[in-house]
Amino acid sequence: MNAPTHPEADTTERAKFRQMKEGTADDWAIIGKGYREHSKGLADRVLDHLRLLDGDFGGFPVDRLEHSLQTATRAHRDGRDEQYVVMALLHDIGDTLGSYNHPEVAASIIKPFVTDEIHWICQNHGAFQGYYYFHHLGMNRNLRDKFENHPHYQACADFCEKYDQAAFDPDYDSEPLEFFEPIVRRVMERPLASMYAKAMEDEAA
Repeated sequence: MNAPTHPEADTTERAKFRQMKEGTADDWAIIGKGYREHSKGLADRVLDHLRLLDGDFGGFPVDRLEHSLQTATRAHRDGRDEQYVVMALLHDIGDTLGSYNHPEVAASIIKPFVTDEIHWICQNHGAFQGYYYFHHLGMNRNLRDKFENHPHYQACADFCEKYDQAAFDPDYDSEPLEFFEPIVRRVMERPLASMYAKAMEDEAA
């Protein structure tokens, strides 16, 4: 059997090791360069994944993309800063791959780029949002009370009350995704904190 042929062979420079413990400084210089190039496309990949929510209603009055846009639009029009607006836009992006833990998926994506408070809101909004409907499913609507002594409790409750639970109105005039794209790119341009941030710092030096 002939080996498969590829019209355009991948000529990207690659590390030579077969196990990480064999890697050299030259290998990791190659990988670091690739990492920095790949990282530049993060915002675009996130936006592409968000588009997967388009047309996904799941029984709700609006699809998941419109819910995301509406949540972010409400936060933006209320004067929230860009980190907060990006969190509001992406808070349910985990619905596709994290159906049983979607807040944690979204929180992991935004964590390097936002404050601890905004990250905490995203990570825990599921329990707080449940206040509005868990009792209809035989669940404890007061699950959020386990966080009542947390310093970000009220901030998360406010997010759900003002923006998240209110964002299912088919008649609301949400901003389109294109409106938020530059905001997402600005927030995700450079991490505030990350164990891999040095690679970005070396590029900027």
